[in-house]
Amino acid sequence: MKGISYSRYGGPEVLAYGEVRDPKVGVDAVLVKVRAAAVNPVDWHAREGHLDPILDPVFPVVPGWDVSGVVVGLGVSVTEFAVGDEVIGYVREDFLSRGTFAEYVAAPVRTLARKPRNLSFEEAAGLPLVGLTAYQVLVKALQVKRGETVLVHAAAGGVGSVAVQLARHFGARVIGTASQGNHDFVRGLGGEPVEYGEGLAERVRGLAPEGVDAAFDTIGGETLTVSANLLAPEGRLVSIADGEVVGYGGRYYWVRPDAEDLRRLSELADQGVVSVHVSRTFPLERAAEAQRLNQEGRTRGKIVVTVDWETEGEGEGERG
Repeated sequence: MKGISYSRYGGPEVLAYGEVRDPKVGVDAVLVKVRAAAVNPVDWHAREGHLDPILDPVFPVVPGWDVSGVVVGLGVSVTEFAVGDEVIGYVREDFLSRGTFAEYVAAPVRTLARKPRNLSFEEAAGLPLVGLTAYQVLVKALQVKRGETVLVHAAAGGVGSVAVQLARHFGARVIGTASQGNHDFVRGLGGEPVEYGEGLAERVRGLAPEGVDAAFDTIGGETLTVSANLLAPEGRLVSIADGEVVGYGGRYYWVRPDAEDLRRLSELADQGVVSVHVSRTFPLERAAEAQRLNQEGRTRGKIVVTVDWETEGEGEGERG
């Protein structure tokens, strides 16, 4: 099958498009015909070797953890899905090798849920990682309650934009940091935007003089310090970007695959509670460009890689 892979750590230039090994479908997995795969910062962090201390690479590595597609084959013990089901997944394993930037991916059922009916494949591919991150942080780590004030950083980004929508759905007031050009976008999600940079603490204090009940840090560094100083007396702090959060009495959080959480997110998308903004799409062979753009860190919503099955193998038949 065709896919993207890299055989050594490095920049976008190590990504190559071509033939990659066909995936083997385990007993608790399904074979997914990939329609779209979202780009996430963790993809280029992995590609540059930043995850080497915790995840062994099996080169060549096919990158990508987010996917939307169609089930075309079943492991022998699978009863949760049938051939033809449209699915989404956060297909993370305990090593780097078999990713989603390819024509097919073998996905354990613990990583999958049915695709939201009212999202395109491109939009749906952008939901799993950022959606699970936002959902698990807000519900399980911060335990956000109705009537609370939540500070969300990078509110126009992938994780932040979903977090704003979910927190509003849970009945919270949301203050979201964003560049000036994204303020209307954040307002459209239900948040109250504030500008990044010098004076951020004063701007947030102007909206929440007593401090915020919960802060969701997606940036780290100075932003984490500012967030800690903006907490109300019983405020909670979580970071997905900086382990130093523990020193401020907060929690460092790493998202995990969870089929039930993903199913709930899919339901919320079908109810119109959660939407996914796709800023750019790239064909599979241009995945290096997609990762390079994501690495610049100025994207509104999601960047997505697509597989065009009208021209890339639709006539080759299904696999299973």
